[in-house]
Amino acid sequence: MKLIKSLFTPKPVIDADTKAWLFDCVAWAITEFGHQTFQQHTCLVLPNNKYYPGRVDSIEGMAQNIFAKTVEYSNMQHWPLLLVNPQQWQGHQVPTIRCSGQLRDNNSQILLPDHLNIIQIGYNPSQVNQPQDMIATLVQQLASVLIRASQSTPPGGQNMIPAAIDVLSCIMGFGVMFANTAYQFRGGCGSCYNPHANRQAILPENDMLYALAIFCVLKQVPVSEVTTHLKAHLRSVFKAMHKDVSKTLNQSQGHALQLIYQQG
Repeated sequence: MKLIKSLFTPKPVIDADTKAWLFDCVAWAITEFGHQTFQQHTCLVLPNNKYYPGRVDSIEGMAQNIFAKTVEYSNMQHWPLLLVNPQQWQGHQVPTIRCSGQLRDNNSQILLPDHLNIIQIGYNPSQVNQPQDMIATLVQQLASVLIRASQSTPPGGQNMIPAAIDVLSCIMGFGVMFANTAYQFRGGCGSCYNPHANRQAILPENDMLYALAIFCVLKQVPVSEVTTHLKAHLRSVFKAMHKDVSKTLNQSQGHALQLIYQQG
């Protein structure tokens, strides 16, 4: 009887430990980086001309255009950020930063030490033909700057910071592009695959998709609005995850994320 029952028991869309960490990390990201900003000024950013309009004739021009819109959607226009090419980029050297309010509140003032007047963000010219990878790579850097500046540790400790960067990127609104670029198919002709153009994914594809489902339930984003822009093999999985997140939030008692859900 147990065997028969197991045959008809749906397989969980994600393992219990990963699910618990994602719920905790999303709650941490929203609380630490501005609940009000998340509720009122964060949207689901989609890979289309509505969110990234305009055409440019150069790689640098495209990168600058994408960067400006990405910073806007990230609610970081008040940060002293400068996009630089790989030859100029000196890496993430984020000092102790003082902020007059929330890090993602455009009414706040970011104060850098006297020896530093900008924070550099680098771009990868190889990603010019893969704009979702370019956007995700830029957002990863922005999220990394935020976490370094906050001096806050995500659930699980310092070792979980790389994964938390991807979660925060999703909470900033970029989960669709992160899910689409978490895994890169290596088939096809050799000229079609350029490993240098792919972003460095930390969260596995399934975990990234579940984080996106949490975001969409919290923000009440219709499933159809998401699946239209996801890779085909992710769509049915996302629908199942969306149902699982909704069920979990309606059944959970006392979790910080449920309180955020109820306030939304």
